[in-house]
Amino acid sequence: MKIREIELPGIGQKFEVITRNNEKVVIVIHDDGRREIYHFDTDHEESVSSVTFNDSESRQIAAILGGMVYKPQALETIEMAFEGLAIEWFKVEPGATSIGKTIGEIDVRSNYNVTVIAILKRNMRKQLSPGPESVIEAGDTVVISGERQQLKKLIKEILTNERGD
Repeated sequence: MKIREIELPGIGQKFEVITRNNEKVVIVIHDDGRREIYHFDTDHEESVSSVTFNDSESRQIAAILGGMVYKPQALETIEMAFEGLAIEWFKVEPGATSIGKTIGEIDVRSNYNVTVIAILKRNMRKQLSPGPESVIEAGDTVVISGERQQLKKLIKEILTNERGD
């Protein structure tokens, strides 16, 4: 598969993909979070279909394509060591109990058996492998890893403004 990345100033990024079967797909990621996917004819000249997703829909589609929703049988032996491990991207909601607290204060690893892999701040500043002193703010996108049930529990209890016990 060949992938070509092209910057679209003021719009976002464009990825042109030519598959092993010589099919062309173009993915445009807009700065506002929208994604557009275009499928081209056999000559790669004209788009024959397209679909637009918002950010949330895109992440759900990515999870499906990436095998997080359904794991093909052929991948079972490869993934045995990582059975049950999931990675989630979640935008911290206003009113969440984690706002203004550090990862260490929440003690994410001990209380939820979850690891914070990265935080993308509202100003697009990235914190890769954030330490216990990293503060969580409303609008941050946290990238977390752990077992699916633990991720759901952490999201519900400290990253959303829902309260449910």
